Amino acid sequence: MNARTYLDHNATSQVRPEAREALLAALDATGNCSSVHAEGRAARGTMDAARARVAALVGASPAGVVFTSSGTEADVLALTPDYRRGETPLVFDALLVSAVEHAAVLRGHRFAPEQVEVLPVDARGRLRLDGLDAALARHAAAGRRVLLSLMVANNETGVLQPVAEAARRAHEQGALVHTDAVQAAGRIPLSMSALGVDLMSVSAHKLGGSPGAGALILAEPDLRPAPLIGGGAQERGRRAGSENVPAIAAFGAAAERAGASVDADGVRINGLRERLEDALRCEFPELVLLVGDVDRLPNTSCFALPGVPAETTVIALDLAGLAVSAGAACSSGKVAASHVLGAMGVPERIARSAFRLSFGWSSGEEDVDRALGVLRRVLPGLLRRRAAA
Repeated sequence: MNARTYLDHNATSQVRPEAREALLAALDATGNCSSVHAEGRAARGTMDAARARVAALVGASPAGVVFTSSGTEADVLALTPDYRRGETPLVFDALLVSAVEHAAVLRGHRFAPEQVEVLPVDARGRLRLDGLDAALARHAAAGRRVLLSLMVANNETGVLQPVAEAARRAHEQGALVHTDAVQAAGRIPLSMSALGVDLMSVSAHKLGGSPGAGALILAEPDLRPAPLIGGGAQERGRRAGSENVPAIAAFGAAAERAGASVDADGVRINGLRERLEDALRCEFPELVLLVGDVDRLPNTSCFALPGVPAETTVIALDLAGLAVSAGAACSSGKVAASHVLGAMGVPERIARSAFRLSFGWSSGEEDVDRALGVLRRVLPGLLRRRAAA
């Protein structure tokens, strides 16, 4: 059987050796980090070390790291109208989100539907800053306090958003700013202070950690969103429930390794992506490379084969040994065109044909070789079927 090639790191990346080692060591230990005995203190030490490593990845204070079960939970924790700054209540009247946000932001917030405003993007999938300015001015004139959520990088296209400029404009109008950095953390250098954001969501399994851990990171530790999960005093009362110490330990190890190699890995992976894209564009002119001319993550390519449904392409490639993702969401046996591509104004015929290839920390030249081999075998057959349809 031929070796499989995995190019779906934006969904989940392979666990790094350092993360696996940390995970197993924590599993072998016993102790609840809320307990005061030696075993409990050891578990607390493991978690505190991981907290510092995750904070360092984005230039934050460890005191601002709130561990969650996932990036989705971190988003939902952040996107609430009810906050406190110290002991002072801070209530938000409106949530602004870009039209290309992940479903965890678009549907995972705790605002009433009438409080949410979806902001337009341009043809490259970047937030239209004029639309942001108009929305901020309108809400400010009405005396409404605003929370803005804008992702760092899109999960389908890899496009980078103008987060720093959006945050600057939002802060001028008294808004609070959250960013979903789930796809960006560990893949490009990140600094909360450079971005100027107040809250950031990250996830372990995207950067080589274990599934089951994420974090909401607060620029001001005294800024507290209303808890999503109430109960005990874990995470300084910000997220109840016994912490998943093994997954958190792996998260810390993966974050440390990713941070140490982010620049070198970015250059290397960008080279892999460019080699793949150049070959495909040369050999298959029918392929459409979406948003190839805009700043994006070094690892992400989004292609479309117009007239061939995305699920057909993904299944055919999977059967041939190549794992990729569709730029569409499956529900009840039906495939809907990507809301991201729709917001960009991509014609539906192309949007329904979009598929994503994403490299990761473990990817190498051999992955490009094998992927090109599979694509050269599979795509001509799909094109012939399209022509005969």
